[in-house]
Amino acid sequence: MSTKRKNSLGYMAYILRFTQIGFIIGIIQGIVSIYFNTFIGIFTALIFVGMLAYSFILENRLIQKMQKEITEQVDALSVVKKDMFVNSPIPVVVLDKMGAICWGNNSFKTMVDEDEVVDKHIRSIFSDLQLESFPKKDELYQREIITEHKHYQMLCNKIIVDSNSVGFQYVLYFMDTTDHKLLEEEVQKQRCMIGFVYVDNYEEIMQSIEEVRRPMLGAIIDRKISVWFKNSDVAVCKFDRDRYMIFFTQESLEKMQSRKFDVLDELRHIQVGNDLPVTVSIGIGRNFKSLTESKEDARAAFDLAIGRGGDQAIIKRNDKYTFYGGKTKEVEKSTRVKVRIKAYAFKELLHDADKVIIMGHKNIDMDCLGAAMGVYRAATLMGKKAQIILSESTFAVQELYSRIVEHPEYKDLFITSDKAEQELTKQTLLVMVDVHRKSYVEHPALIDKAENVVVFDHHRLSTDYIEDAVLSYIEPFISSTCEMISEILIYLTDKVKLTQVEADALLAGITVDTKNFAFKAGVRTFEAAAFLRRAGADSTRVRMLFQNDMETYKVKAATIKDAEIWDEDTAVAVVEGEHEHSNIIAAQVADELLTIKGIQTTFVITQSGETLMISARALGDTNVQRIMEMLGGGGHKNIAGAQLKDVTIEEVKVKLKLAITDYKQEGE
Repeated sequence: MSTKRKNSLGYMAYILRFTQIGFIIGIIQGIVSIYFNTFIGIFTALIFVGMLAYSFILENRLIQKMQKEITEQVDALSVVKKDMFVNSPIPVVVLDKMGAICWGNNSFKTMVDEDEVVDKHIRSIFSDLQLESFPKKDELYQREIITEHKHYQMLCNKIIVDSNSVGFQYVLYFMDTTDHKLLEEEVQKQRCMIGFVYVDNYEEIMQSIEEVRRPMLGAIIDRKISVWFKNSDVAVCKFDRDRYMIFFTQESLEKMQSRKFDVLDELRHIQVGNDLPVTVSIGIGRNFKSLTESKEDARAAFDLAIGRGGDQAIIKRNDKYTFYGGKTKEVEKSTRVKVRIKAYAFKELLHDADKVIIMGHKNIDMDCLGAAMGVYRAATLMGKKAQIILSESTFAVQELYSRIVEHPEYKDLFITSDKAEQELTKQTLLVMVDVHRKSYVEHPALIDKAENVVVFDHHRLSTDYIEDAVLSYIEPFISSTCEMISEILIYLTDKVKLTQVEADALLAGITVDTKNFAFKAGVRTFEAAAFLRRAGADSTRVRMLFQNDMETYKVKAATIKDAEIWDEDTAVAVVEGEHEHSNIIAAQVADELLTIKGIQTTFVITQSGETLMISARALGDTNVQRIMEMLGGGGHKNIAGAQLKDVTIEEVKVKLKLAITDYKQEGE
């Protein structure tokens, strides 16, 4: 009913009411006039009664007409409402309190591709929908729903259906956000991001070829890099002879990932008379927030790639990293500029410290203890008191530890982590050796409390490295931390005097990590060994530190005997039972298996309490560090390991086989 029509009928009703009042007054006057003139009074009263009766008839007709029009209007509204929900373009469904569908409109049926939905449970259509998350009160709940081809924003409202608030239903509305999502994805694809490219060994490569060929090699490297990135729609800007900055979109990044950054392989195959392969490190910041944050992430990824030995591309997305490459053996740097700078910086830190506390990793090994002894000597040369955190010795260093504690100079050398924490001051220098991962250190809480932390390590940089160190010297091409500390000592002062115990400890660390100078032993490794030999180290005494007992030898022999061969060149063995020094046995077995003809890669599994450990070794191009990283571990290209909890040996074998398969697929 229109407003004008409604007002017209209302005015007529008011007029009839006033007329009826007039008729009543006329009847009263007629009755009163009977006393004066009977005939006229009765006649007058009858006329007004008739008129009043007629007015009531008119009013009744008017009311019926109004009711009819209102009913028609209500019926029309009901049809509109029903049609509005049934044929609405927005999918709507009503659920009972148990999640069963009471009613669904046509759009909802089309959305879920069902002819009939009544009495079906909503979980049978959307399996991940939880009724527990629906609103408990009169509030709106929303979440994203994704079907095969569409994105929806689901809105859920709780409707009370009785006065006692006991009965209720849920009404679900599905707002189509597909176009918005597609637009959002398109915007994301077009966002600009930043990356860094660095030729790892530019100086060494140029020195390895004739001078007349150097410009040609530089031009070939430039062209390879420019063409490869251009084919992925990436803008390249060269800002130094061996450094580039790249700008790209998400779509371009996906192209590079689909090609698995095979530019690493293309550059490695460049040959114009150079003795060394050309390798590059690529760091990419996948951050959509801003160019500044993308640049910061790219720098972090780039630093990580360099710290892991180069020849790889790393993408940083928030706190996650994706790795590509890393197949080439780390190239030894012939220049000693960096170690000289680090030695000078360390000397200044020692000078400003009131004391030095040295800490290594859990389950201390020979390289860790040897490096700690070298740092101890560096501190004493600067006139500072130094102590090593070591709660208890391990089998790997037992012989060396016994020699140290027997020496009168080292009476108070070892302290517990609790005592070290008590003695820590603002001026105390905390030196980490042979470890850069906070989760691996002897006492992680100490790192948070120390204001001055120094890190010396030779392992490839991991994503959970110790941050905010005042000095960090991590070089994966160096054979061992003992070699690193030996070089530091050479540049620390003109006259370095070591005790026999210290010289033997440093040489023992180098010997263990190079497997008797067979792995990663470069020119600088032998020069460090020569320095230690001149300082008083004796190879016979060092060799005696590695002797095994007969029981250990038998366990090793049995493990080697039962080893399995995978893919013709991979040996996998299990150290049966629990042994006091099972991790050492596993490492030694892994080394021994590599001496077998045809074996290029070895994995040895052993149990220590509730933890299963894997020792991995490689001779060829296989990067066991990448394989171990897939299992939560790490290490070097040729020497790595991992620890797994709450798994059986058979489950570890399955995980290991999958990791090896994934690694091989990365290289395809």
